[in-house]
Amino acid sequence: MVSVNELGKRAKGASQFLLTASGEQKNKALYLIADAIEQNKAAITAANEQDLIAGKTAGLTDALLDRLALTDARIKGMADGVREVAALQDPVGEILSGKTLADGMKLTKVRVPLGVIGIIFESRPNVTADAAALCLKAGNTVILRGGKEAIHSNTAIVNVMRGALEAVGFPADCVNLIEDTSRDSARQLMELNEYLDVLIPRGGAGLIAAVVQNATVPVIETGTGNCHVYADKDADIDMAVNIIYNAKTSRPSVCNAIETVLIHREVAQTLLPLMQKSLAQKQVELRGCEKTMKILSGVTPATEADYETEFLDYILAVKVVDNIEEAIGHIARYGSGHSECIVTENYNAAQSFTAQVDAAAVYVNASTRFTDGGMFGLGAEIGISTQKLHARGPMGLSELTSNKYIILGQGQVR
Repeated sequence: MVSVNELGKRAKGASQFLLTASGEQKNKALYLIADAIEQNKAAITAANEQDLIAGKTAGLTDALLDRLALTDARIKGMADGVREVAALQDPVGEILSGKTLADGMKLTKVRVPLGVIGIIFESRPNVTADAAALCLKAGNTVILRGGKEAIHSNTAIVNVMRGALEAVGFPADCVNLIEDTSRDSARQLMELNEYLDVLIPRGGAGLIAAVVQNATVPVIETGTGNCHVYADKDADIDMAVNIIYNAKTSRPSVCNAIETVLIHREVAQTLLPLMQKSLAQKQVELRGCEKTMKILSGVTPATEADYETEFLDYILAVKVVDNIEEAIGHIARYGSGHSECIVTENYNAAQSFTAQVDAAAVYVNASTRFTDGGMFGLGAEIGISTQKLHARGPMGLSELTSNKYIILGQGQVR
């Protein structure tokens, strides 16, 4: 098993190759990777089955097993995602600005790779291909450190990718996987200052907090998704029910699924029973405030912790609010800065909500499930950044670059 430090050294060396790789070369590598993923579907599926068996034995929830599973459709989706990244415009070398200074020097600001990117993520093995493809396209090498739940799947995917890279003349070390899933390997990656340019955690609240608190390398914080839908007094009721159903149940185990619904008291009597009937199709457990429980039966009393929790399951917290100000205040207190939605036909209410709610993505009359690199036209994404420095929202190619000033002179001195 290769040490974390050795992987860092190898990734740093391979990053020099990528600095001079053309967009055409990178695209050729990516298309070959995509083909290789499909051609090796049987091996990837067999490795994933090992992880699923181990996960069931370990007592993983159905939602977590869903995140872990690689169906034929998801493997094809991984390959298609790599192809989508290849089809995107190469950000490296883009001229961001340029001017001639008073002394005649020509100053140009260009986009350049970050260098070596470390990514710590949890049980979704499709992240392996998505993250590596984006890093490669943006001219970066990557060190991946997945969770123990997906170690066989991740190893199979990375082996396929490394083989494809070598076949096209790239260093295999452009893509690296830490096979040691102990806490010690995660700590070593967080402290790999000599080789790592940035570290990106992608997963639950505990993982992200641990990285932010303990890393000595620069971190881009991707956030947990304690997301909300607020149904305003001027909401279209049928639209609100449909958006809530989609945002909660289409895939509850992902970060852009909602965890709390806030409902204006003037529409609560009408909307709540319709919402409950709709969500019952997926056996969603409702945890509501006192006002909610007076309107609906079969609702568990909501606690403070429920409004703070990213359930990632068929559980939904519900609160009836007196006005939009209370809804915005609730989101400010409990939201994670990921994705928030208002359902309303009132223009002024929509304007107030979008202006005052502090999140990476704020929706009017649309499901929060659209917060995704592919949906935003960015291709696959590394994660959803909930911080405000460098990158915010879905992190696509441009967010995986930095910039460099190039100055052309004719002998000027200062």
